[in-house]
Amino acid sequence: MTINEKQDEIIEEFDLFDDQLDKTQYIIDLGKKLPPMPEAQKNDQNRIMGCQSKVWVDAELKDDKLYFYGDSEPTAQISKGLVGLLIRVLSGEKPEDIANADLYFIPRVGMGNLITSLRAGGLASMIERMKAYGRAYTEKSHS
Repeated sequence: MTINEKQDEIIEEFDLFDDQLDKTQYIIDLGKKLPPMPEAQKNDQNRIMGCQSKVWVDAELKDDKLYFYGDSEPTAQISKGLVGLLIRVLSGEKPEDIANADLYFIPRVGMGNLITSLRAGGLASMIERMKAYGRAYTEKSHS
């Protein structure tokens, strides 16, 4: 699946919910499904600054594709769900595609109505970090 196909799938899933509360619960449920991140990766280097709570994102390159790992502190279930959504869309893709991805699913699912402005800042920081990984690995492969 391409990045856009994954986004379209998420938009369809969110369209099934009429209620903001149901959408928020869905985000939380997605976070619960995220595989655990090794404790060693939960360090200051991988921490996303700008998030209200502690959130970590790391990546590794395997077979020319970038795979992401993420987690949040246990009390930050919505943040963990947001990380899970981004990982679902971007993980397993080529670094160049990640760096250039237009993440149109975020406004289309009404994320602005679901999260606070503080969380929106954290979400923007998560996206920026993941795209930065994409740019860094693209530059490495071109040098």
